[in-house]
Amino acid sequence: MPENEPWEYTLYIPNDPRAVTISRRTLRLILTMHGLLRVADTAELLATELVSNAVRHTKGPAGLRVRWSAGVLRIGAWDTDPAPPEPPAPLEQVVGLEEGRGLALVRACADLWGWQPLSREGNRGKYVWCDLAAA
Repeated sequence: MPENEPWEYTLYIPNDPRAVTISRRTLRLILTMHGLLRVADTAELLATELVSNAVRHTKGPAGLRVRWSAGVLRIGAWDTDPAPPEPPAPLEQVVGLEEGRGLALVRACADLWGWQPLSREGNRGKYVWCDLAAA
């Protein structure tokens, strides 16, 4: 498949800490198969932070969505908590902490990030995403 062809994958995950590793390894496989190894390390870091937030801070299932379009990789995690994510602190303030640095890393490493509320079949939640330009 040519690199400029758009594609998208969604991985539905249970609320289980093991889902973070499964998501990270699945993402690496997707990027390898699509010839995007040059962004794999950063993409794995971003996906790990997004998915671990979804699993750690909510009670329901979650998901990882990976989309490639027009030279941009969008990585996102959805969860069942409709509350907005905490605004990220500056990276230099959280660099040595064990917790609270996830979105600071996302903001520092991604080209763009954001979130949006979700509503589906009466269920509410949110989708937190980030973009990585492959150039």
